[in-house]
Amino acid sequence: METAQIARPIDGDKLYQQRARAALPILVRQAQAGSTLQYGELATELGMPNPRNLNAVLGSIGQSLKRLSKQWHEEIPPIQCLVVNKHTGLPGEGVGWFISDTVNFRRLPKAQQRRIVGFELSRVFAFSRWPEILDALGLEPAAIEFRKLLAQASRFRAGPESDEHRRLKEHVARSPQLLQLPTGITGQMEYALPSGDSIDVLFKGRHEWIAAEVKSRLSPESDIVRGFFQCVKYRALIEAYQASQGLPACARAVLVLETVLPNRLLPLKNLLGVELLERVGVPALT
Repeated sequence: METAQIARPIDGDKLYQQRARAALPILVRQAQAGSTLQYGELATELGMPNPRNLNAVLGSIGQSLKRLSKQWHEEIPPIQCLVVNKHTGLPGEGVGWFISDTVNFRRLPKAQQRRIVGFELSRVFAFSRWPEILDALGLEPAAIEFRKLLAQASRFRAGPESDEHRRLKEHVARSPQLLQLPTGITGQMEYALPSGDSIDVLFKGRHEWIAAEVKSRLSPESDIVRGFFQCVKYRALIEAYQASQGLPACARAVLVLETVLPNRLLPLKNLLGVELLERVGVPALT
């Protein structure tokens, strides 16, 4: 039987149930923000070394919501659909046990799985009773306290470009494989948009354009937070620019760090749905 099917609701003392109680407020935060979450991102936020162990955690959440649905006589959408695979963008196969009439979810073609998950996600995002569910289960909302970080980012003023930033930008522009692009595509540096913004590096792929906002090891936390919002902005701007040229609107924006994202910035990154690439080393000068 599937781990998700045999997992017990969250009101127990097993480790996966304790983790489920910590995970559900995070998922509610994401649902209210209209943003999905990758397995690895959720595992990191929960302090779990192995994302595979999330199957029982999400199964426990699913069982809890099914039980609450019966008590309330109201269908609660499967919030665990928010947790997706990095490569496929789909939730794990175990989610099929919690989606109505889709017992054979794992056997469906990927295109049909995407349609089903897309429909369920729209229900998750539109559902207005998530705070009531947390209260019914005796859980507190996830802490969202970013005012100090946001204020610092708002006051940050970038000075002249450092050699470290320039070298990292040049390295990313020459390395499309970092962004899962085929070799041979060279990124365009300081790509100008009609809004007056300049993107550090822009790759024009066959099916989508990918913006890379790079932050070197010299960037303080306030500049990294600024990078989150630059990525949100660039994706929207690029897709508007594409549409204005009669092109399909399809873009990604990736924050590229030379170092590792500080742990305290992880919830904000996840809340905003920012794609991140860490530990991008610049080859030593010869």
